[in-house]
Order: sequence, then C-alpha cells, then structure tokens
Amino acid sequence: MQVGIVGLPNVGKSTLFNALTKAGVKVDNYPFCTTDHHVGMAEMDDKRLDHIFEIGESAKKTPAVVRFVDIAGLVKGASRGEGLGNKFLHHIREVDSILHVVRCFEDTQVTHVDGTIDPIRDVQTIETELLLADLQTVEKRKEKVKRQAKSGDKEFQEELVILEKIENSLNDTQPVRELEFSATEREIAGQYFFLTSKKILYMANIDEDSLAAGGNRFTKELEEYAASQGSSVIHVCAKLESELAELAPEEAQEFSSDMGLTESSLKKVVQESYELLNLITFFTFNPNEVRATPIVRGTTASQAAGKIHTDMERGFIKAEVVPFEIFRQAGGWSHARDQGLLQSEGRDYVVQDGDIIFYRFHV
Repeated sequence: MQVGIVGLPNVGKSTLFNALTKAGVKVDNYPFCTTDHHVGMAEMDDKRLDHIFEIGESAKKTPAVVRFVDIAGLVKGASRGEGLGNKFLHHIREVDSILHVVRCFEDTQVTHVDGTIDPIRDVQTIETELLLADLQTVEKRKEKVKRQAKSGDKEFQEELVILEKIENSLNDTQPVRELEFSATEREIAGQYFFLTSKKILYMANIDEDSLAAGGNRFTKELEEYAASQGSSVIHVCAKLESELAELAPEEAQEFSSDMGLTESSLKKVVQESYELLNLITFFTFNPNEVRATPIVRGTTASQAAGKIHTDMERGFIKAEVVPFEIFRQAGGWSHARDQGLLQSEGRDYVVQDGDIIFYRFHV
C-alpha cells in the first residue's frame, strides 16, 4: 500500500518526502527538479508498540511503516503529455491514495509555475488533469466494449453501463471516488485504476510564522475547498520539518521547544496517511522482536499471518489473541493468559486494530 505525494512543480513535495523518509532526494528551487519517482518509508509513532516492548522484554521493536512515493510535479496539460505528464500520471495510477501538497506561503525566492499563489487554482489544475486522464481511459475502453456488447455478450453489456456511468460523472467534474457502486460494479471499475478513485489528503505547505499562528488566508481557502470534497487538510512547514529531520533527536526536540512546537507535524501526516489507506495495526512478539504490522481493515487472522511469513499462513493452526487494552490492564501476555483473557481464534477471525497475536502453525 502506497501514498503518492503529488502537486504542481516546486511546491515542496520532495522536501516533505525527505523529511518523512530521510531519503535525501535532491531539492532545488526550480520546476521539475524531480524528474522521476522515489519511494521511501516513514515509521508510525505508536505508543502501544513501546508499551508492549517494555513489558514483553523482547530484544528489539519493529514499527509499522507507511510507504510514500515522491511523484514529479504535474502541470496543466499533463493528460496530453505536457511536462512528461503521461509518465507522471502512470506513477499516480500505481499508488493507493494521494497526499496532495499545496503551496500556501509567499516567498519571492521560491518560484511558482503560475507566478502567483492561489491554492484553489493549483488544486483544480491537478484534479482537472486527473479527470481528463480518466476520461481518456474510459473513452479508449468504451470503443472496444461497445463492439463486444453488440454481439450480445452480457458481461460486456454490464461493463458498458458502468463505463457510461463513470463517463457521465467525469464529464460533470465528479471524481470516481464520489460514485456509489455495487460490489460487482466496484470490482469492474477497480481494474482500470482510475486516478480520481483514490482518496485524497491535502497538505498545506506553509511558512514558520503561519505554522505558529495555526494557518493563514491561503490555508482557510484550502480547508473550505477540502471540506466541500469530503477531505481534510494538514498544516506542515516542509522546510522546517526537513531541517529538523537532519538533527539528532535531542537537538530536534530542543529546537522545536524553542519554537513553541509540541509535536512534529509529520507524525500527523503519517497517521492520516495510514488511515487514508484504511490500515490498522496488529502486534506480534517473541523474545527476539516485538513487531507492529499494518494490514487493511477487514483482514483475517490467516491473511495477517502471511504478512509476517508465508509459512505462517500456509501452516496456520490457530491465533491466540488479546486486545491491547486488555494486555495493558493485565500487565502483559503471561498475566492475560493466567487470567483466561486470551481468545483462541480460527483462520477466518477478522483482526482488530491493536490485537496482539501469537500464532500457532506447522511448517
């Protein structure tokens, strides 16, 4: 599962990516500094993992991570290939959700591709290109499906109805994610990886003064727009976060305290991105390691075992489960077991967020 970082050129995407993943991607003050996509990991800050580690006496702890993809900037006309648009749109098609970085700060030293700061115009430029790209996908597929549907093939006839439904929506500037689908329709539509089907989280890239003030006039405009789209906005000063990421933890904490910042904005970006992907966390532990593993909500116990090791899924016998809160209140796994608080679950048990699981399996 991946979150794609998108936006116009030169709005701070790579700066944010570096701060999140410490990837060290080159950043310069000109459009299209990034000409290819980069992939990196950001760790989830989960206090539950820390607590299990302290009680469980494992040798190490492994946090859950979110995979981010830094995608080069899109421009008006990207759906027609402008600015290597076809290549960049392909990268967006491969991710599962979108973190849209929007410039909400003024700085004459940092160029803007359109010359002025206008977050709504910038957002709509990107979203229009995604709509147009999806329309091209529909139109291309429709020609083939129409011919097959005329032969009386019911499957193609059903697909044609769905494609026309999507086409009408896109022509009305309504993204695919806002459409209501039956389970069958969703499965058919899903095979095309429509760009506008992906959930979006907006990140307002602001200056340090605006961060301290809780925003500015640009962020207010963006928040109103995002609310109308059923999305939300996170305020981040990408430049500041990038500088903090280069410091030792103690120095970063001291610097943040001096600025009156109680917590890094990046933690919220990672947490919100995690939720955007519809992920939850379950935990496993042994004397060597306590591990937090992300899974899509609705994953079964046997499927979750496969995220640890394929042998565990193939040889699944049962899962011994205790929810984190019960684990914490009991004082650890052995105490929970002694008090009869462990649940013995089969392969079809749906794992819940915070479950601590000990798998029994044979190789």
